[in-house]
Amino acid sequence: MSLLPHKLIIIAAPSGAGKTSIVKHLLSALPDQLGFSVSCATRTPRTQETDGVDYYFITADAFTQRVAAGEFVEWEMVYEGKYYGTLRSELERIWQLQQTPLLDIDVKGGLKIKAQYPQSLSVFIEPPSLAVLRERLAARGTETEASLQVRLDKASEECSYRDRFDHVIINDQLGVACAQALQLVQDYLSK
Repeated sequence: MSLLPHKLIIIAAPSGAGKTSIVKHLLSALPDQLGFSVSCATRTPRTQETDGVDYYFITADAFTQRVAAGEFVEWEMVYEGKYYGTLRSELERIWQLQQTPLLDIDVKGGLKIKAQYPQSLSVFIEPPSLAVLRERLAARGTETEASLQVRLDKASEECSYRDRFDHVIINDQLGVACAQALQLVQDYLSK
């Protein structure tokens, strides 16, 4: 069975731009049509995160073994020593359920998926400014000043890739951004 005809939706953004909130909105609005693609991550879960629901939290050793076995469609060291990746088995699991995989993914990972699945819908969520992004990341209370600066530097670089996505949504007001994303997804799914 060729996987190329299958639909796939990529939501990518710098950390703190709101992609996870938008993805949750899409999943709640279209629960029968979309399936959340659970990524693998080597970082420690945040307080509200659940293994197997938000991410598959695995060790760096387990991650590199899966890379060597060719189990990932894409993977990336997003931050120093912190790997993230999309398992081929996750996409296949969702397609077997007759749903469209919805990926909440980092920017470079999103571009790698788009290159492999050119028929996919790719949406870049952009913060209104780096100053607003700094406020959002600081409000999480999970960053040191040094790690906050690393994330902001990375976000600045990631925003330079925005034009390589099918659509860009500026998340200035979450409700508006959610509505825009939902319209794009509904249009894509109806084709």
